[in-house]
Amino acid sequence: MARVELTVEFAKLDAEARMPTQGSAEAAGWDLYALEETIVVRHKSSLIRTGLATAIPSGWEGQLRCRSSLGKKGMIMPNGLGTIDSDYRGELMVLATWIGEGDSFTVAKGERVAQMLFAPVPKVTLVETSVEDLGTTSRGEGGFGSTGQF
Repeated sequence: MARVELTVEFAKLDAEARMPTQGSAEAAGWDLYALEETIVVRHKSSLIRTGLATAIPSGWEGQLRCRSSLGKKGMIMPNGLGTIDSDYRGELMVLATWIGEGDSFTVAKGERVAQMLFAPVPKVTLVETSVEDLGTTSRGEGGFGSTGQF
């Protein structure tokens, strides 16, 4: 399968911002760096500045994901995954929550804090219909989650 080529523009909003980098030639994500030291307090959410803005092409989105090295320490993204829409032009920020040991976690200036992946977004048309017209499946209305148990 041929790779899709995509050009994404980034602009520094601050002279000290770092452009995204890939950890390897085959890495799916682009690492984002903290613009400044940020203290993430236990069980609270903090916005980590990157000092970057981007222009993602129409028909695409940017997905912000937690870095596994920070996740195993206890820093997570409370929404699991952040979406950057193609029409957003503000500063890229990483929403982080500290669930690890201790009262807080300090993100160092220049530390890799998230990774950004790019994914196509289909043009979707929603059509209202009746429940009967939705059809049936073997699962049907079976349970929340795959086992049907809470």
